[in-house]
Amino acid sequence: MNRDSEAELFEALELTEYEQTTLQALLRLGRTTAPSLAEATGVPKARIYGVLESLADQGYVKIVPERPKRYVPKPPEEILDRATENRRQEFESFRSSVDEVRDEFLSTFGPLYEQASDELTPTEELFHVVDVGEPSEEETRMLYREADQHLHIMTKSFEYLPSVAPTLGEVSEDVEVRILFLHPEHLSESNRAVQRERLDELREVRPEAGVRFSEQLLPWRGTFVDPSLDYDSGKAVLLVEERDVPLHMRQAAITENESFVAGLERLFDLTWRYESATEYPD
Repeated sequence: MNRDSEAELFEALELTEYEQTTLQALLRLGRTTAPSLAEATGVPKARIYGVLESLADQGYVKIVPERPKRYVPKPPEEILDRATENRRQEFESFRSSVDEVRDEFLSTFGPLYEQASDELTPTEELFHVVDVGEPSEEETRMLYREADQHLHIMTKSFEYLPSVAPTLGEVSEDVEVRILFLHPEHLSESNRAVQRERLDELREVRPEAGVRFSEQLLPWRGTFVDPSLDYDSGKAVLLVEERDVPLHMRQAAITENESFVAGLERLFDLTWRYESATEYPD
């Protein structure tokens, strides 16, 4: 593996460029001094000590109090475990900060929001939109986290699965997950290849998920959770098929209108029962 490929493995740690270069070198060199690392990495000598202190503070490097000081990398598995723990602590600190202002925030802005909401049009009350891409994927991940009983997905090939897979894998086993793919006969060869790859990935992430293939074209694609025919629960993010609009120019609609989500459930369920195949065609 070349240095560039190795560097890609560090991206999840969210290190600075100097920290990444230094830690990568330390894992190759083992115990060494700051001047030696500066020479090996090209990190300026005026910066190398601060970089090493930062790596030590994050738990990735051990400082040996010799003369001169020497620096030793932690084992790779320990580095990853510490990275996870660091993020957990950051989240707990963030949640604590939010909880400290929750009551005052709600009492201050709740009445203002309610007053402003009285002026919304019916359309604004039904939907709001976000750009397709990271904004819509984050909304999708939020739905996964909020799912309590049902999580239903309508998709062409599930192209975006890699970006949402970790969250999908964390959904409670008590939540029924059903995924309705577009039948591959309606897909181009490249999209069929993507769909096959995503199906393999899905079996790893969510092996118990129900999967079918719609024999009819899907008028919309997206995710909805906890629909209720009593119209008392349900949220959705959806994308309407617009073949003439480039993907980067599309917007996804977000709705918390329980009646609308119940309608989506009826369409999904009818397609699932009567217009879909259970086996992937060879």
